[in-house]
Amino acid sequence: MSRDTICKEVETTELLKKVRKIEIRSRGLTHQIFAGKYHSAFRGRGMAFSEVREYQFGDDIRSIDWNVTARFGHPYVKIFEEERELTVMLMVDISRSGEFGTVASTKREMMTEIAAVLAYSVIVNNDKVGLMLFSDRVEKYIPPKKGRGHMLRIIREMLSYEPQGSGTSLSEPLRYLTNVMRKRCTAFMLSDFMAPSFTEALRIASGKHDLAALRISDRREKELPDVGFMKVNDPESGNEMWIDTSSAAVRREYAARWKKHDEAVSGAFVSCGVDVASINTGEDYIKPLISLFRHR
Repeated sequence: MSRDTICKEVETTELLKKVRKIEIRSRGLTHQIFAGKYHSAFRGRGMAFSEVREYQFGDDIRSIDWNVTARFGHPYVKIFEEERELTVMLMVDISRSGEFGTVASTKREMMTEIAAVLAYSVIVNNDKVGLMLFSDRVEKYIPPKKGRGHMLRIIREMLSYEPQGSGTSLSEPLRYLTNVMRKRCTAFMLSDFMAPSFTEALRIASGKHDLAALRISDRREKELPDVGFMKVNDPESGNEMWIDTSSAAVRREYAARWKKHDEAVSGAFVSCGVDVASINTGEDYIKPLISLFRHR
């Protein structure tokens, strides 16, 4: 057996261990987060046509079926029922900026674990879950399906997929979601949301689907530590530079720029009516998720 083959088998074994570990953790956290109120947390069910019946006083005139009404000579209305089957789409940012993390885990590792918990919750409730991995493009799309095997595939892809793109675009995956998902679904977008303006694409997608944002950050992205000269690197562009963090002016300027960015992103969510949970690496994500679902 060649050395490359042995290395590949070791990598596969380690990956399977990680998948199994995340599955076990997800199983324990699912009940903690949803506490038996799984379906009330998801509003993504579409409305499916059920039947027509004669118009009754109080019925919405917008539901009148004019073709059937013309055929029988008196008004009939269409009856719709909420679809019993829920479809959830996980949209996970795997761009290079997700490799950053100064406390316990990187942003990508945290996104993966949270997405796995959501996927497990969907599967154990016999609903469908799909996955979209994106950077500055849609890197991989896995259509929604049911089943434990499908869930494990999703976790495996999140753990192992290496992005081809070098930047981040939020508009691209949002447009893809709008085009590929014909029926209304619940979509969770997990990202640090460090990208050019995406408000218009967000508005269109949130108008068609029940969209929620999980914003993953690291506290060191918000303010610079006072540690003197520090070499910083942009993982998406590859640019490097030295900055003097002992300068109060430099720290103030950095904090002001972060605040401006933060307000722009938050404003986009508010204007589009998108629910959001903000989570920092190294912090417990259970409480922010519970709060998110409680207000939906």
